[in-house]
This record gives sequence, C-alpha cells and structure tokens, in this order.
Amino acid sequence: MIDTAFDLGFGSVDGFTRAFTREFGMCPSTYAADPVPIALFVPYGAKFRALRKDITVMKNTNNVFIQVIHKPERKVICKRGVKAENYFPYCEEVGCDVWGMLLSMDSLCGEPVCLWLPEQFKKPNTSTYVQGVEVANDYTCPVPEGFDVIELPAADYLMFQGEPFAEEDYSEAIATVQQAMNGYDPGIIGYSWDDANPRIQLEPRGTRGYIELRAIKRK
Repeated sequence: MIDTAFDLGFGSVDGFTRAFTREFGMCPSTYAADPVPIALFVPYGAKFRALRKDITVMKNTNNVFIQVIHKPERKVICKRGVKAENYFPYCEEVGCDVWGMLLSMDSLCGEPVCLWLPEQFKKPNTSTYVQGVEVANDYTCPVPEGFDVIELPAADYLMFQGEPFAEEDYSEAIATVQQAMNGYDPGIIGYSWDDANPRIQLEPRGTRGYIELRAIKRK
C-alpha cells in the first residue's frame, strides 16, 4: 500500500486512502481483498493531448499480409552458383536456363523457389543464393546434371506477401516486402527468427504480389 501510494505521487498512505475511497466508494484494502469492476481513470487528454484529431489521408501505402506456415522435412534440388548473394549475380554465374529446367519438375509447393542458404547448407566456393525445387524426402526421380540435393528439416516460416503490382514495378514490390520483414518483430507472436534455415523467395508475380518466407522458432 505504501509503495502504491508513493508510486502514484501521494505524500502519505492516508492521502491515497482518502482519494481512493472518494473515487471508488471503498478503501484500497477492501478492493485488494475482493476486486470488483470499477471505472478506472484513463488520462486520454494527457497522453494524446487531444481526443479528436482531423483524419489524416495517407498516400502511397502498401499492405503486407503475414501468416505462419509450416514446411515439412524435405529435399531441395538446386543449382548452386559461385558467390552470388542475390538474383542478378546468380543469373550471371549460372545462366538463365535454370528456371526453365526447374519449372519442368514437380515441387511440393507447386513452383520453384529461390533460397538464401545458411553456411551449413553451402559448399566451399559456392553461392549463398540458389534456385531449386522442394521435393519429398523419398524423391527418386533423376537429378539434372550439375544440380545438387540439400536435405532440409521441418520448420515454421513467416510468409510475407505484398500487394499485386505492375510487372515493371517489381523492384519496389520486393523492397516493400523486405522492408516490412526487416522491421517485424516475431516476438509479438511468441517466435524468434531462425536463421539456421534458408530464407525463401518465390517468383515475383504482379498478379499475386511479391512473396518471401523467413524461418521462425518458438521462443
């Protein structure tokens, strides 16, 4: 009681007790023993300075949809580059035919994926950024020449999906989603980032918006 009184700025317990009783019709000890609903004072004016403000019209805003998805244990059949960290250097290293090869292969998620590999999934003198397809652990079909197979564990991911965009605006669409992802704290939903698993990028398609996935784990 003493700590509460002083924390709230009262000079004595008696002053706090009188104020509490006058405001709520009971003394603090009675309320502490048997809490009941009471109308608390909320200092809106002090906190926000004004209860009413003119509506602000926001321009050039972009929505980013976020959801948790689970990926099972799986393999990724991928083409490694040399030292590429992103898409364009990767294409310069391996050529533009990789995607066509990947599109001819069945994928667990229905399409090829691009991945940023953590160190444990890289081989010496190979790229961080790769392209591939996710397949089941029991995959037995042929692996194209020059491709590699990586085994990935089951993991939860946060999927970030931006708004549909004009195809020529793909760069801005990617930057919008990545900025939202970099500024998001998964701790608010009980997770932390799991950088031991690859970050995943899907093909930027204007009709559905840009999609990127980053692994998470329970805190």
